[in-house]
Amino acid sequence: MDVTGFIASVPLFSGLSQGLIERLGRIVLEKHYRKGEMVFSQSDEGRGFYVVASGKVKIFKLSFQGKSQVLGIIERGEPLGEVAVFEGKSYPAYAQALEESTLLFFPRNSFVGLISEDPSLALGMLAVLSRRLRYLTGLAEDLSLREVPGRLAAYLVRLGESEGSQRVELKISKGQLAEVLGTTPESLSRALARLSALGFIDVRGNFINIEDLTALRKVADQGR
Repeated sequence: MDVTGFIASVPLFSGLSQGLIERLGRIVLEKHYRKGEMVFSQSDEGRGFYVVASGKVKIFKLSFQGKSQVLGIIERGEPLGEVAVFEGKSYPAYAQALEESTLLFFPRNSFVGLISEDPSLALGMLAVLSRRLRYLTGLAEDLSLREVPGRLAAYLVRLGESEGSQRVELKISKGQLAEVLGTTPESLSRALARLSALGFIDVRGNFINIEDLTALRKVADQGR
């Protein structure tokens, strides 16, 4: 693949000079993962961060009882493991390829060296961390304060806002979406059926039309 061309297209690196893009290309390592293969575990040393070049990666935590809670699905052009750049400690969660995936790995020491020469790199990382913090805050609120229909409604509202459309595409399976929402596939199906019966959404395969955004927001706000 054209590594420098891809790096230049990644939002994290937008606005960087061509010279810095080329230097990033010289430190990066291209890694390939099979479906189901672990990218890193929570106990692994955070030696750097990744950017998804193709495929999808699931970020999740495990409880002491072995229950999984998905924190996010990372897709093309998005980074993961970026906390390691600043902490240099172990990764705070698990990362697993949901399908055959290609990731670009940026070693921490080399990347920090480039930050010291061009601080604009750090601004991009801080922006990513800020977005992740807002997302995780919303996820914690969903899981603690909202019932499944409320969680689903909030997810669809956020997805519509991010895509700038009331016709959204589910780029993950319904089973994976259930994991993201902290529920079971059966409960998710019931929530989809309920919101559809009320006329708030119209499910068409992997696409969902938001028919009544005001009502959907009300369900999200009420949490049920």
